[in-house]
Amino acid sequence: MYTYVKEFEKLGFGMFVHFGLYSMVEKGEWYLHYYPDDRENYEKLPQKFKVAKNWARELVKNAKLAGCKYIALTTRHHDGFSLYDTKGLNTYDAPHSACKRDLVAEFVEACRNEGLVPFFYHTLIDWHVPEFKTDFPAYIDYLVKSVEILCTNYGKIGGIWFDGTWNAPDADWQEDRLYGTVRRLQPTAMIINNTGVNALGKKGHPMLDSVTFERGKTGRTEESDRPRAGEMCQVFGGFWGYAKHDYSYKPLACLIQNLLDCRYHNCNFLLNVGPKGNGLLPSLDKAYLEAIGNWITHTGDLIYRAKAASIEAENADVLTDGEYYYAVVKNPEPYAMSLPKGDRRVVKILTEKPIREAIWLEEGLPIEVNDNSFPVKNSDYGENWPAHIARFKI
Repeated sequence: MYTYVKEFEKLGFGMFVHFGLYSMVEKGEWYLHYYPDDRENYEKLPQKFKVAKNWARELVKNAKLAGCKYIALTTRHHDGFSLYDTKGLNTYDAPHSACKRDLVAEFVEACRNEGLVPFFYHTLIDWHVPEFKTDFPAYIDYLVKSVEILCTNYGKIGGIWFDGTWNAPDADWQEDRLYGTVRRLQPTAMIINNTGVNALGKKGHPMLDSVTFERGKTGRTEESDRPRAGEMCQVFGGFWGYAKHDYSYKPLACLIQNLLDCRYHNCNFLLNVGPKGNGLLPSLDKAYLEAIGNWITHTGDLIYRAKAASIEAENADVLTDGEYYYAVVKNPEPYAMSLPKGDRRVVKILTEKPIREAIWLEEGLPIEVNDNSFPVKNSDYGENWPAHIARFKI
């Protein structure tokens, strides 16, 4: 029982994909919320929504290049537009748009062809369906029917990632019914509900299989009565959906630190991309994904094997893959690209057993250890580094 939770934890690293009508506007996924006066024009966008034939194949190819093992796609976001065939629930969906295709079906096929696990994001907020504000029980009926479609028309999926109860915490979301629908139709699917930025790591409903963290904030999960995973979602810049003038992209070093921090806290890392209106990724997103994939390969796929170790260290987090220990020495300034001048912190491994066979993993250079301590070393690449990783045995 709950073996699917352990299988999810082994995936380690996933891609989040925010794609929809808002991608055409190029101002982020909450465009309609910030520009409500443009609703009339916005709801005409399906007439112009033309998606490249190879969008899903290219997306999955880039995810695989980055080292992602699963992908979570926004099948419907808060604007209420569905990338899948809603089977008559309404016509505000991709098959009734200019592209005339079920984009979720294309996504699932591409994932399976490349051996990645498809996950479905589904909004709980809806700015399109009037019942969301006028008849909430009727809206829940619509929501459950939508989830039934996703759980019955695309074969086995990895899970459903809900988002939005934080918008109306006192509403009757009928969570027993909603999550029960997923469990009945997809017995081994992860059920996740994003807690937002104000309830990080909270268990929530008993049927949820993972706690969530957002935007680089990770920690130990709450004590639980059954196996539950943890997952942190992060975004390259300031927007989840494509924004043409988003110049707030985080340093690559910061994102790699986030990934390592997730693994130290036994969480998965879900890194977001925002395809353009035609479904293809911006060149900068592709470059970031390729660089992360190169780093993962260079460090021997450490992130998939390693978990928090039973020993600790001063000035480092310690991971283990069962054969080696890894002291992860992170940059003291999470968004900085370099150490302060003259920084020569000392790492001390807190164990009575002597450490041996110690090397800097990135460069393969030996580490001189004295009394289980060694100084942080400036790399041959200068002071720009995501994290020094010392590999050793005891």
